[in-house]
Order: sequence, then structure tokens, then C-alpha cells
Amino acid sequence: MRHGSQSMIDPLKVVLVRRPDESFAVDDPILWGYPERPDLSRAQQEHDEFVGILSGADVEVLYHEEPLDDCADAIFVRDPAMIISDGAIIFQMAKKLRRGEQDGIRRCLEKLGIPILHQFSGDVFIDGGDLVWIDRHTLAIGQGSRTGQAGFDQLRNVLSGHGINVLPVPFENALHLSSVLCIVHHNIAVVLPRYLPGSFTRYLEGLGFRLITLPDEEDDSLGISILTLSPGRCLMLQGNPVTAQRLRSAGCEVMTYQGDEISVKGGGGPLCLTQPVLREPE
Repeated sequence: MRHGSQSMIDPLKVVLVRRPDESFAVDDPILWGYPERPDLSRAQQEHDEFVGILSGADVEVLYHEEPLDDCADAIFVRDPAMIISDGAIIFQMAKKLRRGEQDGIRRCLEKLGIPILHQFSGDVFIDGGDLVWIDRHTLAIGQGSRTGQAGFDQLRNVLSGHGINVLPVPFENALHLSSVLCIVHHNIAVVLPRYLPGSFTRYLEGLGFRLITLPDEEDDSLGISILTLSPGRCLMLQGNPVTAQRLRSAGCEVMTYQGDEISVKGGGGPLCLTQPVLREPE
């Protein structure tokens, strides 16, 4: 099938999701880093409504339905892979409880006819949440607790053969680079500047980006996890009114979804819940 997503903002045409199953309703939420046990029935309802918003926005939604036992985080399909124009790259994630997800998403993508370009293994770790496209040929890679130097080096080497340059962005005290940076338009980005190197925010400003600061009170509520459906057209979690208003004031359209179970308890917003399969330049 047609595939390739080398942008955060090009119109989203096809996306992959995974509906919560019994694994998501974990008996030991603390082990998984969840504040409390998700309610599976409500989580499935929220996910169905989330998918309905995507479908209503003319996005084709595909389901990752490969069997995965005891993988609560598997609904967050962004992390175990990335899909570029030439094919897919499968990651090995640092969180031990997520080991095994990579094989499931590989099987899923192979069945969709997407060629596998490379698969990480061993002690070389990288999370898809640490990847933010600056433009179609420049990828910022966060270097924090989930993506180390070995993961950065290996991905740089793989992508260099596909005409993609990479930019290291070291940060601390946040889960992923996409937890502190989200690009929503050709020249608009939402940021948590206290987590980002000053040299990187100056780099963005030098490219002409207007930086919208996420208010501190909307950090824990995942206000920065924004899925851009097309330039300036944003989908974000309910409960982040200040960020939503700042986006609207910047000329963006903002849609919201309810995600008390799938996002607040699980710790992943709309970016985490989706794996872009195809984005097409306007």
C-alpha cells in the first residue's frame, strides 16, 4: 500500500491504531506507570470515539490487531516504529515491559505490504516518541531516557541512505522529545522551553517558527501531545483550554477528544495513539 510519513503536519491520509484490549486493563497499574487501573469498557468507548473523529476528518484508519499478550502500552503505536517513504523501521524500546511489541507491529506492517528497511535489536534502544520532523528531510531525535547515543547513531546511519538528515536534541526530565515539542503548522510549534536546549529553540526561531509555550498546569494533562491532521488543524486531549486558546489565537483549528482512560491513565496523547502510515504534501 502507499505509505510514507516524513512530516508532522502534511495532511494525514492513513493512520494505524490499536484498540485497547484486556492487556490494557492492567492489574498492577503502578508497575506500568499508570496512576490507576484503566476501565477497559470506557477505554474502548473513548478509543472508538477518537477513531470516529479521525474518520470524520477523512483519515483512513487501519487497525493493528496482531496478538500481543500482556502488552498494556501496545495501544501507543507511535513508539515501536516509524514509516518513511521507502518503508518502515522497527524499534527496540527501552521500557522492558514493551519488549515484544516490535515483532507484533512488524507483522502488522508486513501484512499491509510495507517493506521493512531495518529492525533494531539487542541493547540499542529508541522510541518513536523521540522523533519530530522539522521538515521532510530533517528529523530531530531526542536523546533522553528512552533513546540513547547508540540508538541515535544507528538510526542516523539507516536514514542517511534515504536522504534524511538527523539533528540530536538532548533533554532531561521528560519522557520523550514529543513531550516537550510539537509542530502544528509550517511556522508554529508548541514547546516546553525549560526542557529544551536554548540552542535548539533558537534554531527553531531561526527557521521562522513562532513558539507557543505550553502552560505549566497543562503539562501533566498532555497538552503538548497534539496530532496535526493538516497544517494548523489540530486534535488534542480535552482539558487543556489555555493551550487550545493559544493555538486558536495563532490561527489554528482545534478539535478535542475525551481520553480519561486511554490518555490520562495510560500517559499517552493522540500522537502516542497513532502511527502515521501516509502523509501527503499539499
